[in-house]
Amino acid sequence: MTDQTQVDQSKPSIARVYDYMLGGKDNYAVDREVGDFFFKDLPGSVDIAYSNRRALTRAVAEIANSGIRQFLDMGSGLPTSDNVHQVAGQHLPDARTVYVDNDPIVLAHGRALLETDERTTVIQADLRDAEEIRKHPEVERLIDFTQPVAVIFSATLHHLADAEKPADVVRYWSGQVPTGSMVYISHFRSGSNDETRAAEAKLQNTFGRGRWRTDDEILELFGDLQVQEPGLVPCALWRPADVADGVTRIGTDQREISVWERLISAALARKP
Repeated sequence: MTDQTQVDQSKPSIARVYDYMLGGKDNYAVDREVGDFFFKDLPGSVDIAYSNRRALTRAVAEIANSGIRQFLDMGSGLPTSDNVHQVAGQHLPDARTVYVDNDPIVLAHGRALLETDERTTVIQADLRDAEEIRKHPEVERLIDFTQPVAVIFSATLHHLADAEKPADVVRYWSGQVPTGSMVYISHFRSGSNDETRAAEAKLQNTFGRGRWRTDDEILELFGDLQVQEPGLVPCALWRPADVADGVTRIGTDQREISVWERLISAALARKP
């Protein structure tokens, strides 16, 4: 844990609740209370967190395999296994990553974890303050905006209300990066069912924000970017890895996914 004076333990944090649901230790009682609601009152809802994380891992590998060496992770959350820089580094040892989060505990843990890593850093900023992030010295040090960049919004834009203009956030970054860059978005998906309504209400009541969107609304966030195959699909179905005979193949997952796995979707888009 970081110094307790740096963190308001009276209010839950999105990053720490997510950490708790993924089995992490960097959280407080107020965070666990929110997480326990999902564990106990909405059994099976932890599938949302796990399927989202696994899709992110596959997306980063896909991006790195395309040759992109620079990653901006917007709303990165607390460090966990298979971080963006770790996955990218498995494919491109010279990959560079900037993590962005507004939670001070993320900053403290990230700096401790990355103290000796010159190619990876974490900054504390609000993803709505795009200009501030763009001009941050660490971003300018690590990211060359004349070369392709991957901008990642993994389970972050659904925490912005419509009035906060999440599409404008994506549009800003798609305007900053050159042709060949990629944008990855995962987002809570409206299911018009009791599960969706219960989970959305809990997040709104807890954090005072949040907006689950329809497929069309999520796709609109990409603007003029070219959404790649298989389009916008539940995270569990986004390019699932099928391992057989020691060979990993990307194909269609034929299993029946849970109602919870259907409530978070992802897509990867390229700037033409």
